Amino acid sequence: MGKIITKIFKSRDKPSDRTVGSSYSFFLGGTASGKYVTERSAITTSAERKIPVAATHSAAQWTAENGAYTESSPTFGQKTIDAYKLTDLVKVSIELLQDSMFDLESYIAGEFARAFGVAEEEAFCVGSGTGQPTGIFTANGGTVGVTAAANNAITADELISLVYALKSPYRRNAKFLMNDATVSMIRKLKDNNGAYLWQPSIQAGEPDRLLGYELHTSPYVPAAAAGALTVAFGDFRNYWIADRSGRTVQRLNELYSTNGQVGFVATERVDGKVILPEGIQLLKMKAASGS
Repeated sequence: MGKIITKIFKSRDKPSDRTVGSSYSFFLGGTASGKYVTERSAITTSAERKIPVAATHSAAQWTAENGAYTESSPTFGQKTIDAYKLTDLVKVSIELLQDSMFDLESYIAGEFARAFGVAEEEAFCVGSGTGQPTGIFTANGGTVGVTAAANNAITADELISLVYALKSPYRRNAKFLMNDATVSMIRKLKDNNGAYLWQPSIQAGEPDRLLGYELHTSPYVPAAAAGALTVAFGDFRNYWIADRSGRTVQRLNELYSTNGQVGFVATERVDGKVILPEGIQLLKMKAASGS
């Protein structure tokens, strides 16, 4: 989410990478109803939002005393952030509510947070953009910075090339994001001196590092396979998430009463997409032969 432009927007939650009532963690996005996240920029919208994005930039010129100024002509494109509806419904028997030895309603609220977090994480990674957010690991997500020479392996040189495919201003806050299976593959890589590129964390709660940068995982990042977008490296504040009025939870006492049940329904409207693709570089696996 554009590093300069998005300074005016607040994050949805303070980053702490956990979910209330669950051990499930998320790298991208969540709301204030219990889920905490690691990286992204977020805004709250009341309608469709058009976001100006600089396509070209101005250039300063050295000018002689009394010399005429040289005009720059920066241009702007637009990205549109909308809102897609995400829902969940749980029905519980009246007897279970009456006889429960613990706060069942709080548990259900926590379960909604987990379920919404799972759905959001998947969409923010690989969402199609049709009826759901647009994922980072899609044709309309980040920019392909490196294409691997193989369709089932990643080399150390390719990871180094991916780091430097990202412009230096973005590298200041850059992180890796990939699937656990990909981590397992690259954890075995060594440099020319036989030292592992992988740097395990020596401090509790701190992420491992690869080539000196934090490394995070999500189960929804595509695994290494022919033609897959497998590794992202970038400043993930270039991924914007737009909440439309937050998440709501309703208790339905009457609707299912003839079945002796109480319903709980949760709803939120949210969108997400990469606003500055150059700020998130992707490694793409080689396409299958013959394709």
